[in-house]
Amino acid sequence: MWRLPGVRAALRGVRTAVERRSRTEAASETSVGAMERAVVRCVPSEPKLSLSFALADGSHKNMQRDQSEPLGRALSRIATNALKGHAKVAAAKKSRKNRPNAGSGVACAGPEPEPAAACEPVVKLYYREEAVAEDVLNVDAWQDGAVLQIGDVKYKVERNPPAFTELQLPRYIMAGFPVCPKLGVEFGDPTGSLFRWYKETKPRAAEPEGGGPSSSSPSSPSPGWTETGVDERVYTPSNADIGLRLKLHCTPGNGQRFGPSRELESVCPVEAGPGTCTFDHRHLYTKKVTDDALIRTVSYNILADTYAQTEFSRTVLYPYCAPYALELDYRQNLIQKELTGYNADLICLQEVDRCVFTDSLMPALEAFGLEGVFRIKQHEGLATFYRKSKFSLLSQHDIAFHEALQSDPLHKELLEKLALYPSAQERVLQRSSVVQVSVLQSTKDSSKKICVANTHLYWHPKGGYIRLIQMAVALAHIRHVSCDLYPGIPVIFCGDFNSTPSTGMYHFVINGSIAEDHEDWTSNGEEERCNMSLSHFFKLKSACGEPAYTNYVGGFHGCLDYIFIDLHALEVEQVIPLPSHEEVTTHQALPSVSHPSDHIALVCDLKWK
Repeated sequence: MWRLPGVRAALRGVRTAVERRSRTEAASETSVGAMERAVVRCVPSEPKLSLSFALADGSHKNMQRDQSEPLGRALSRIATNALKGHAKVAAAKKSRKNRPNAGSGVACAGPEPEPAAACEPVVKLYYREEAVAEDVLNVDAWQDGAVLQIGDVKYKVERNPPAFTELQLPRYIMAGFPVCPKLGVEFGDPTGSLFRWYKETKPRAAEPEGGGPSSSSPSSPSPGWTETGVDERVYTPSNADIGLRLKLHCTPGNGQRFGPSRELESVCPVEAGPGTCTFDHRHLYTKKVTDDALIRTVSYNILADTYAQTEFSRTVLYPYCAPYALELDYRQNLIQKELTGYNADLICLQEVDRCVFTDSLMPALEAFGLEGVFRIKQHEGLATFYRKSKFSLLSQHDIAFHEALQSDPLHKELLEKLALYPSAQERVLQRSSVVQVSVLQSTKDSSKKICVANTHLYWHPKGGYIRLIQMAVALAHIRHVSCDLYPGIPVIFCGDFNSTPSTGMYHFVINGSIAEDHEDWTSNGEEERCNMSLSHFFKLKSACGEPAYTNYVGGFHGCLDYIFIDLHALEVEQVIPLPSHEEVTTHQALPSVSHPSDHIALVCDLKWK
């Protein structure tokens, strides 16, 4: 009999060898194998472990047991459950035999003999072909590779196999738009998991009016499914899929082993898309990924769901936009298609909800060769994506403006100037804005590095002086990264700066300085006046120039977004034309059924000098 060694820590160090299997073999083993599967979930931070398995009667058992409980108690409980299952099967058989004959209405002739009392099945746990002693604690007994025997049935124990904790398809699925399932994986990761997409062979019959039975009632066969040929996480339906539901078969994995597979069917069939979108014509310029000498860069405020789904947004900011077009599930379809269609090397996004980054943007863009980092602000944040074939991430240097201003010696002089104006200082330090700074290195030439900054400055129309202070902090920090930490690397600075070309912030960036008598120092009146002169080190240019607008809503339109580049090291090869005014105003303003945000993406191809 196998017993726990005297030193329990020694047992914890013993791990069964993990067989390296091909993906195809592993996937088949998750559904077909020599033994049934008993799945154990046991993590140190939780007092209980869970045990999941199917009994011979077809019932599925999910048990919660204390990790510190002796194994014998758990086995006894399993035996009791198995005995109950046997009794239920016996009772069901007896009930069927005593039921009147369906054909003649005549009862069965004579009573059936009482079944013999069922004996409690033998329940044992084996490890390395030896029975595990019943005084071993659950936490140590249920090892990966152990064998649980219940009567004549054997189960292979899988401890902490990869498992889906969340799996969901979007509500709106449209032809021509990437579909990315929302999923969470425990003890694994999406990149090590398997996916296979199916579609219905023909549309389901519509539900009849009045709620009566339909042709897809329980008496009718379930819909047939055919493989789409796609085995990636993201699937893009075609027009041929319109009217058909989708099914996703997925198996969680971690690169070495796989967990129980799950299937997920879309609630609604694939719908036709909204027709021509504002970005369709732009995609004609970005059909292919650029060569190594170019860096296609995108800056885009995608409109956070936390703002789009307010009553104020629906009734005051965007009353012209169809309510369904403001819903996240709908807008995500458009955002994913727009971004993937640019074939960008760098994408800087603002107003990104954390869940949108994790569940939508990361998997969708990953499927197109991009990797991303996220920085939360307060209710939403910033995301920077880079093409993995061109760049690797060396380091991150994100800061919150108000924290850096108070604690970083880089900004000591600026803080001293601001301290002369207490009211203005208080307002500046209340703001939660951040700047995301990432240093990337070329995968083709390790001597080529680049500093990519991404920000979203304070929004209020009267906050001009606050944006000036925020930009001064940002530029000083970026200089530290690009000159002190990585001497001489070029800078790309993207964002929604909430400043038109006529403002002090834009003047400061382009000209390198701003005078203390500029009108923006009193942007919110005399009470918050904070006159000071500022200067910065860089020679920057707006790569996309000064468009008439990058933000177009019912009550305002203007240029608020920029891609600033370091003129010493970079030049503009091509600016992707913005949508025409006719396209922008087709549905009055933005957002709309054909455009997912109230901003317009800036897209340009940059070239190393």
